[in-house]
Amino acid sequence: MSLPDVAAAHRLELQNFERAILAKQTQIESWFRTQWRHHHAPFYGSVDIRNSGYKLASIDMNLFPGGFNNLNPVFLPLASVAAQDAVERACAEAQSVLLIPENHTRNTFYLQNVYALYSILRHVGLNVRIGSINPEITQITTLETALGDHITLEPVLRQGNRLQLADGFTPCMILLNNDLSGGVPDILQGLEQKLLPPLKAGWTTRRKSTHFHAYNQVAAEFAKLAGIDEWTINPYYEVCSGLDFASHEGENRLADTVERLLQRIQNKYDELGIQDKPFVIVKADAGTYGMGVMSVHSADEVRGLNRKKRNKMAKIKEGLEVSEVIVQEGIYTYETLHGATAEPVVYMMDRFVIGGFYRVHEGRGPDENLNAMGMHFVPLHCNIVSPETEITEEDAASKREFQPWEQLGIVQTENVSQANDCESVRLYVYGVLARLSLLAAAIELENMPEIAV
Repeated sequence: MSLPDVAAAHRLELQNFERAILAKQTQIESWFRTQWRHHHAPFYGSVDIRNSGYKLASIDMNLFPGGFNNLNPVFLPLASVAAQDAVERACAEAQSVLLIPENHTRNTFYLQNVYALYSILRHVGLNVRIGSINPEITQITTLETALGDHITLEPVLRQGNRLQLADGFTPCMILLNNDLSGGVPDILQGLEQKLLPPLKAGWTTRRKSTHFHAYNQVAAEFAKLAGIDEWTINPYYEVCSGLDFASHEGENRLADTVERLLQRIQNKYDELGIQDKPFVIVKADAGTYGMGVMSVHSADEVRGLNRKKRNKMAKIKEGLEVSEVIVQEGIYTYETLHGATAEPVVYMMDRFVIGGFYRVHEGRGPDENLNAMGMHFVPLHCNIVSPETEITEEDAASKREFQPWEQLGIVQTENVSQANDCESVRLYVYGVLARLSLLAAAIELENMPEIAV
């Protein structure tokens, strides 16, 4: 796969941005190393990025990523090295892990993600079992994934303050791939075992606005270091609460928030001579799976929403009602693959980038949410390590302290024009943006109180 096309009108702006980042690569990597000495990276995460050429920014940070099946399998050994580092930092003596997925069992593509994550952990040499807290799973159950692989779910039991399986398997560490949208079940509260991510990272308590509050701090410091305008990497946002989409409660307040933010974006566009029409994304302040999201170009669009749109915004995953939204600056995505709108999604374990993919949607435009039915995924690969190149475990082990650009086979260079048609540079920049969000998530979690049990 070659990189997506970038709209010609914004290609030069993108190249100038990439040059600015690459010129400070040494300082950036030193800065990241310093940050990770002071902040503990989440176990894993994924970041959605939008690229308009004149602005590249992370728009969402998921601490329970569910698309490991969409990563290029050639990087499995490198992902396993990152996983080993993450496990050792979390629990130095860990030899066994209990992986707890989401409760839904009919989404075979999600099950493929569970299989991929299981494979990464197994590749480290860990004893990995998959435990279910779904009350419908009362016995050992084998399920087939989208690609014909199989995973075995086992009912999780609680013995005192520890989780175990029926045969006595008691793991050192529990890894959640369940974002707790429906709340924190009693079985997970007050455990002695190391539980990652922590319960407070779930959507029961976490808010997107809290993440972007932390991101403001990170983006400001990074922009000063890199010598760039902070706006180019940081979307404006506001929070609007006390909403009831079903009854139109708070509608005018939401419209005022939208209008205020659109004007702020327009002022910035005028300052920079940008001709695009501003838009915002209104989305539930808690939640995932692209639910409870709409693109808005004027305040009038959120006044008198029709029933279909109100129903779309009123509830998200697990049927939870939406009463608070984040109104975020919309970023046009001017990248296309074979004419279809595309956006990069970057995956990380601990402080390392381990791969990613392009989310592609033929039926959506550059100002729309691409995380919707009809999307498909194209794995990232690089032109140094191609899909045909085998990476052995010995190769992976030799990169025990591998640098972020090495993870995708990206070489350092001081000249953008020498960087393999800019592919390596683009991937490096995406990795930088993703790690900024990861750092913000680390600070976010540090500032959140633990869940009372």
